[in-house]
Amino acid sequence: MRTYAKPIAAVTGALTLAATLTACGGSSASSDEKIVTVYSADGLKGEAGDGWYDKVFKDFEKQTGIKVEYVEGGSGEMVQRALREKSNTQADVIVTLPPFIQQADSKGLLQAYEPKGADQVSGADKAGDGKWTSVVNNYFGFIYNKKELSAAPKTWEELLDAKYKNKLQYSTPGVAGDGTAVLIKAMNDFGGQEPALEYLKKLQANNVGPSKSTSKLAPKVDKGELLVANGDVQMNFAQAKSMPNLGIWFPAKGAGKPTTFALPYAAGLVDKAPHSENGKKLLDFMLSEGAQREVSAIGGGFPARKDVKPTDANAIELAKLLEGVEIFEPNWSDIDKNLKTYIDGWKSATGS
Repeated sequence: MRTYAKPIAAVTGALTLAATLTACGGSSASSDEKIVTVYSADGLKGEAGDGWYDKVFKDFEKQTGIKVEYVEGGSGEMVQRALREKSNTQADVIVTLPPFIQQADSKGLLQAYEPKGADQVSGADKAGDGKWTSVVNNYFGFIYNKKELSAAPKTWEELLDAKYKNKLQYSTPGVAGDGTAVLIKAMNDFGGQEPALEYLKKLQANNVGPSKSTSKLAPKVDKGELLVANGDVQMNFAQAKSMPNLGIWFPAKGAGKPTTFALPYAAGLVDKAPHSENGKKLLDFMLSEGAQREVSAIGGGFPARKDVKPTDANAIELAKLLEGVEIFEPNWSDIDKNLKTYIDGWKSATGS
């Protein structure tokens, strides 16, 4: 079957300034300033300061004396922000999910740099020209309320049932990375754009409506305001530590196997970065063996390095989540070329 999908995800709506930017940007910033500015998709920073980013940034500052200034938003938002600032660059490192990291590259926002340890990252999880490298692996998924539902739904078709009316929501394709992933997975599972859009048109009868933020859907599911929503494994696994009613599942089509695809957090050094050397050091640090070993234990994700094989409790639980799930590889070139067409088709089919 031809796959149209393309990892995208981890996303949010409104931009969140997690730290006040002190860099003046562009050529006006002093190259020896002890700061590095990161623009990133959400999911790796803990709401209680207990996420992978929190630990890595703290350790990095302690080791190097370089302070991390952090700006968070949706993958698409981060690229658009960096693009608007292209003549007066503010960010040093950008971290997004596919296909937005490829979009950043195609718009000339990235410069080549292969972090130390990149040789241990699979070829599919990094750019051949060194423009970006995955730092945390991840997979697309759905969540459900374990308290209200005795078992997770199994199929796409089940979600058309009337019991899900106004109890189901997925983030907006084209705005949210994970929302775009819904469309990608549907196109793979249903065998193309037309049947996927036909299904999503029917699903609209149960859909609460648009959501710019995927991460904000999890609290609604945990409280029972929603029974089902979309997400991604790393983010939802981390959220489930404080949201006990969250369960992760992967829809199948009919009697087929449940499926998913990789949604890695990919990092690149920004072109004309005001603190380029500091950006390189941070990328090296994020791919170091020490930081990679904490990806599962602290972040609830999967290491990007092949030579790092964690055995912590989270790693074991994450592996079990993916048992019996068929992992497909999206047709990246097709998605990159036709994403706007697919999004426009979704808008037309759903009246969004």
